[in-house]
Amino acid sequence: MDSIKDKIQQLGKALGRQHVPDKYTDYASLRTEYEALANRDVKQLQKEGKKRRIQDIQGRSDLNSKWTFANLVEDSQDVIEAVSYAKSFIAAHEDMTWRRSGAHMMIFYGDYGRGKSHTAGAIAHELIEKYEISVLYRQLSSILDMRLFSYDFSAQDNAGQKYREINQELLDVDLLILDEVCVNETVLKQNAQSWLGNVLRQRLANHKNCILITNHNLAELENAIGRYCFESIKEYDTYKVKFSGPSRRKEIIPAQPEAQKTQSTGGYRPNQVK
Repeated sequence: MDSIKDKIQQLGKALGRQHVPDKYTDYASLRTEYEALANRDVKQLQKEGKKRRIQDIQGRSDLNSKWTFANLVEDSQDVIEAVSYAKSFIAAHEDMTWRRSGAHMMIFYGDYGRGKSHTAGAIAHELIEKYEISVLYRQLSSILDMRLFSYDFSAQDNAGQKYREINQELLDVDLLILDEVCVNETVLKQNAQSWLGNVLRQRLANHKNCILITNHNLAELENAIGRYCFESIKEYDTYKVKFSGPSRRKEIIPAQPEAQKTQSTGGYRPNQVK
């Protein structure tokens, strides 16, 4: 006489189904399997979340995407030393105690086209990728222009609100990069000196780091930004990096003077006076 189990199997065959005997899995194995699946999903979500956060930080930073260490040509001793300082600065962020211990400032100074902005940008990209450090890159002159326009209370372009937002971001961001500090200017105006000095002092109090980029040497920089502002810089743990190598920018004027073309007596010549 067939058992109930045999009859169920026969019915399954008649319906085109093959019965698979139940496989017992103990609780500990099931728990391990489900935890592994859950951890995999959590890691994937964390990875996607980090990617979105990094993209968001990069979008707000206003950095040149080409300013990376991979694109930086280390063809002179000053750049090699600058990269060494830069990578030490980046590596220090691994230590949370160092981050909380105070405010740190790097001053990059030297002539045009020496790689100052590129090196600063490379530092910023690395800090965003590795530690999700928030970064803001700005030219000082553009902020001062925005500050000036914000006083036009009759303007309809919302300049005042835009300036207040950027000014707050200058205070809050983890790493502030100020480029072209006092470019083409001998001395900042008195109110601009006070404003910049206050920004630096507030960032100092909140343990926020800065990179200042200038074409002045250090003595000229002190005179250009004023004593109050320079005293603010002295309060930081300061790293001074001089860029003195050759310019990396393309030449427009040829090294050899071009031969002057002789003008023929006939034909059109502009601005002729008869």
